Amino acid sequence: MLTSKAAASADRAPMGVTGLDDILGGGLTPSRIYLLEGTPGTGKTTLALQFLLKGRELGEEGLYITLSETEFELRAVAASHGWSLEGLSIHELVNEAGLDPDAEQSILHPSDVELGETTRAIMARVEAERPRRVVFDSLSEMRLLAQNPLRYRRQILALKHFFANRTCTVLLLDDQTSSGNDLQLHSIAHGVITLEQIAQDFGTQRRRLRVVKMRGIKFRGGFHDFSLDTGGIEVFPSLIAAEHRRDFEPALLSTGTAELDTLLGGGLARGTNTLLMGPSGVGKTTTAIRCILSALERGQNCAYFLFDEGLTTLLARAQAMSMDLRPFIDNGQLAIRQIDPAEVSPGEFSSWVRRAVTDDQAAFVVIDSLNAYLQAMPGEKYLLLQMHELLNYLNQLGVATLLVLGQHGLVGDMRTDVDLSYLSDTILLFRFFEASGQILTALSVVKSRASAHERTIREFRLGPSGVRVGEALTDFQGVMAGVQAYRGRLAMLPTEPRAFEPPS
Repeated sequence: MLTSKAAASADRAPMGVTGLDDILGGGLTPSRIYLLEGTPGTGKTTLALQFLLKGRELGEEGLYITLSETEFELRAVAASHGWSLEGLSIHELVNEAGLDPDAEQSILHPSDVELGETTRAIMARVEAERPRRVVFDSLSEMRLLAQNPLRYRRQILALKHFFANRTCTVLLLDDQTSSGNDLQLHSIAHGVITLEQIAQDFGTQRRRLRVVKMRGIKFRGGFHDFSLDTGGIEVFPSLIAAEHRRDFEPALLSTGTAELDTLLGGGLARGTNTLLMGPSGVGKTTTAIRCILSALERGQNCAYFLFDEGLTTLLARAQAMSMDLRPFIDNGQLAIRQIDPAEVSPGEFSSWVRRAVTDDQAAFVVIDSLNAYLQAMPGEKYLLLQMHELLNYLNQLGVATLLVLGQHGLVGDMRTDVDLSYLSDTILLFRFFEASGQILTALSVVKSRASAHERTIREFRLGPSGVRVGEALTDFQGVMAGVQAYRGRLAMLPTEPRAFEPPS
């Protein structure tokens, strides 16, 4: 017996784009007329072809009626994506015969004749072929032929009533060149999907879509990022954490450093996220590597999303500190994805994280760093909303997450691009301080929702042996403020040779 959701999907006409069908709850209601609008270059033709190709896969006849592109152009678009349009019918309403000067007349106004002929040609072709799916490209030419809104609306209504008596699902394409926002057309159509393309000051353009209306369908509102590349359109539905939940056993996971585990109150908790915060060069990434290596050694699958550092540099630095990650990359336990923030949208990044957890069974995730991720976002407000959903999603699936956030400055008052402290379950705070003519590092846990953590400030060092955490800095005052005073004889950690120092 079908569930309500499965039953609803069985009565739908899928679009052929997985993410969009998910947004629509399975697809479109069959035998209705829909509007697909967007400026030139947003991907309307590609999406329309995917709609027809999905119909062909389901054994449904498809018809592409075009006023704006030739059959040759359409087949070239399909070929660029590796598709064949074999089995689909393409009908050009304007061809070389229609451009013949001898075919012109001067008794009636051209629009009176051409608009009626265009509408009759559409109806005749549909009657002859009886397709289950129809694409009409595009309404801008129909609007020009009509020359006034009343005649245009009447023709669209006539087409709507015509298709209402036929069992075919219709996509009307509108490139919005003649009218910025045709609300009359929105009222006529059973559903409206809008595609947008946003130019950035730097990097690739961003594409997003929105389901403006859809009668009789519960759909996911708001904007959803999508990409247009070889192979067609891929839509990334906005993440709603409440829809994803699974049971897991709470547990504290070792970081691989006993003193750091003690500082954290036992280790990193499953189903929580930890924010590593401090100035550049203080050791945040190295600490994240130590934690992820410990998870790999326990046999867990891990995912590392690298925004800032080059992959080669990261692996070489880790190996120099006795934390070689390459064997785990080779056996498939660790997936490191180097990301250019100028080339990825927030929705696409969220989809990569979700696939790492659901498809690759990643139990430990590192995002390094949030500073670069911020550059992929349209603003601080949206970063917080995106991160709130993403972190809740990871927490509810029992994933341990590490977030790296760089702060501006080296000592004294520190600033961050965005405040994520309230979203974090645990915060590891790194600080530089001076002692005996050296620049040293202090480490403290300032927040933990998962365990009773230490309130002390400990010394932190990196070396060929990896991460080391010393005793509490009880003889120092003002370390976190960057203006410390030494008031005792506390023994500091011994200095090791530099990690990248060549052997003598």
